Amino acid sequence: MAHPYHHALSSVKKWGGTVDDFMAVHAWFDQSKEITADFRHRALRHHAEGIFMAETIFGQTLTLSTGRIIPTRWVGEQHVKEDLGFIPSFADWVKAIRPEPWMGRSARIEALVDPHLASPVVEVS
Repeated sequence: MAHPYHHALSSVKKWGGTVDDFMAVHAWFDQSKEITADFRHRALRHHAEGIFMAETIFGQTLTLSTGRIIPTRWVGEQHVKEDLGFIPSFADWVKAIRPEPWMGRSARIEALVDPHLASPVVEVS
């Protein structure tokens, strides 16, 4: 797997500036390696919605040390394309996840918390 530093070097080659201009964005995309240290970490942010999330976090544009302004989305797209070869949707990732029984288990709490569904409480004096 590529290191954020190498993605940043690629960004410098493409748009100029310095590695430090790009490191935060590339490190954010790969931060999920803290959770799982194999390619599956990419399911968290390596998709179209992740690219737009990066834009929300880092702003719509980055101002490089050279003064050049580039869209943050370009950097996210570059990162994902370098790792996957294309930009998948989150739905593409979900389709590839094998459902397990525990994933669908949930307690039905509606009757316990919704006052319109819960039985009235009768106080005894």
